[in-house]
Order: sequence, then structure tokens, then C-alpha cells
Amino acid sequence: MNFQKRKQKIFEELEQQGEVDIKKLAAELGISEITARRDLNQLAADGLLYRTHGGAVKHQPERPYTFAAKTEQHAAVKDAICRVAASQIQDGDIIFMDCGSTVFRLCQFIKNRKIKVITNSLPVIYELHDSAVGINIIGGELDAGRQAVHGSTANEHIARYRANKAFLGVDGLSVNGLFANSEKEADITTAFIKHSAYIYLLCDAAKIGKETYLNFAKADAVNAIVTNAPADKLTAFEEQGITILKVK
Repeated sequence: MNFQKRKQKIFEELEQQGEVDIKKLAAELGISEITARRDLNQLAADGLLYRTHGGAVKHQPERPYTFAAKTEQHAAVKDAICRVAASQIQDGDIIFMDCGSTVFRLCQFIKNRKIKVITNSLPVIYELHDSAVGINIIGGELDAGRQAVHGSTANEHIARYRANKAFLGVDGLSVNGLFANSEKEADITTAFIKHSAYIYLLCDAAKIGKETYLNFAKADAVNAIVTNAPADKLTAFEEQGITILKVK
């Protein structure tokens, strides 16, 4: 069976199941796992699917949307997570906040705190600029779609400072580690983690067990996970010594 026919079969499987497994795919097509893996890598490189550990998932092109619209998605869950996160912040804290839509919703709960926020997020800056919070604006290259600053200059900026707490988001989290959809997101999250004494990951249930494009850190790179996920999805993280702060 040539590549074009294998490609058609792969797309049929993705359309029906939403995902494919390398071992299962190799058996069904009568090919080696090496060939199946190579086919999936090629299709991923062409932007036609997303590679995962052991297989691939259907490519879902994101529709254009504003950051404001994204923050309103699952707003009640995000607010519940952020209330718990805000309870961990005291006057005098120096904190990192990234550009995630959940982290942004933390702003409403900390406006009266006498703290310093170091951030790469334009919405966070706009939300907190006229409040009790002091703001340190990370410099670098603007990502208009994310409304955030990224790049080597941003990472160098972060390296000059030390925060006692960081409040971050990721695109996916599993026992295999932290996942991002781009290298620039992974790089800046890594910088925040490296220069913070304690890291809180704000993560809704949908992201628990999700593995996306880039695995950039071990799960125990964070100290605490603030989430609404059920207990049975969190046991493996607790076994790694990670504190779980459950949303009630």
C-alpha cells in the first residue's frame, strides 16, 4: 500500500475516532510501526494532524477569536479556580502571571492587594494598571494574537527578577509532564518556573491528561495544581509530591 492510500486510511480513522494509535494503525494497514510513525510524522509536519505520544489526533484549526471572548469561555470554572489561587496571595508578594485566559481572570480578585506583578500579558496590564498592584511589564516581541510578549528578550527580562510565586497555565498536563502548543509559549513558561520559588498551575479539568504538541517540562516542575478535575485524575500528581488545591 502506497503512502497516498495509507494517508487516506489514516484520515478515515481520524474522522471516525478522532485519534489513531501507531500499533493499531500498523496492524490494520499491514505495515511496520516504523512506517506508521513516519507517516504520522510527515502528516504532522504538513499540519494535517497533531502527533501525540503513541499516535496522533485530528487537527482542529482554531477559529479566529478575541482574547476577551476566550476569557469568557467556561468563565464560572475559571473564576472558581482563580478564587482559590487568589487565596494563596498575600500583601508583599512578588508574582509572575503569564498570558493565559484563566490566569487573566485572577486579576479581578487581586486588585486591592499590595503586591508586585511581573507579566507578559497585555490584558493583565490593562486590567491592573489602575489598582493597588504594582506592575513590571516584560519587554520583547509582541504576539498580537495572544496579546502577549514573547521571545529571547522577554526571557532575559524574566531572568533578572525573582518571584516568590508564579501563576501559570499550560495547554496540557499529564503524568508525562507539561505541554504547550508552541515553543515560544514553552520557553517563557520555563523562564517563569526557573525564576519563581513556588509555582501554581491553574488548570481546568479538560487539560488534565491532555498531551499537545510540545512536552517541555516534567509535571513536578510545578508545586501546586489548582483545578476542578475529579480526584481520580489527580492521584498520580499527588504521588509526585505536587499539592492539589481542589475547587469546591
